Amino acid sequence: MRQCFDELKIHTRGHSMHLITQAVGETVQHSGIQQGICQLSCLHTSASLIVQENASLDVQTDLLAFLDHLAPMEAGRYTHDLEGLDDMPAHLKTMLTQTHLSLSIRHGQLVLGQWQGIFLWEHRQQGSYRRIQVHIIGGD
Repeated sequence: MRQCFDELKIHTRGHSMHLITQAVGETVQHSGIQQGICQLSCLHTSASLIVQENASLDVQTDLLAFLDHLAPMEAGRYTHDLEGLDDMPAHLKTMLTQTHLSLSIRHGQLVLGQWQGIFLWEHRQQGSYRRIQVHIIGGD
């Protein structure tokens, strides 16, 4: 049994979804672990990780719009607004999604469905550098 730790630094454009499947897959391959688990942790409270369809950009558009409807940016709506109108809505969106993912590794590859991709979801309006911890556990 072996472990591997790495960190991905992703520069986001603000309020968008960033496909990170390839970067995570390369980290898994570099680890040399053939069978195991890949644990991803987003180290932020206003961005999240999801597994979602990677074939149609319309899915991303609809997901962004849906969460904007659930957690709208409106002046006076939230008490917490230290960093602007998007501050509290970003925290709510993170709460409704997830900051950690566990994915299986088989034959040195992530186990994902044909149309599945791993996304970092930036909930803030302004771009930022986001850190994703990658913890891979397994063996040969």
